[in-house]
Amino acid sequence: MNGNNPYAGAPGVVDAGQTGGQPDLSPEQVQTLKRAVAGIVAQTDAYLPDGFAVGSELSHGADGLQATVAVQPPAGRPVSAGFSPDLDDLESGLDEADREEVARGLAASAAMQVMSAVGTDFTPTAR
Repeated sequence: MNGNNPYAGAPGVVDAGQTGGQPDLSPEQVQTLKRAVAGIVAQTDAYLPDGFAVGSELSHGADGLQATVAVQPPAGRPVSAGFSPDLDDLESGLDEADREEVARGLAASAAMQVMSAVGTDFTPTAR
């Protein structure tokens, strides 16, 4: 029964009630993460036309603080990207190239969801 408890921890690895030894982040590190995630949201939104909803969420998981950026396309399933930054990444403010890569990947995945939902059985209205 203890194994069903999310706070039980892995036997012999993590004490009960602990989350794996992840250090608590300082308020400055949390703000750095929030700014980086907001930048990913803004970049993703800039790649997409109107009709796509882009949002983010910060949550505490078993591996510490986790960031998730998600896109809800006008048709098709939502897509998301999540990551758990380490302390070194937070100190540097997360690499700009990594943030841009995540934004491009999300935008492309959301566009593919629309294309697969709509299919190819339609006639374009203009060229």
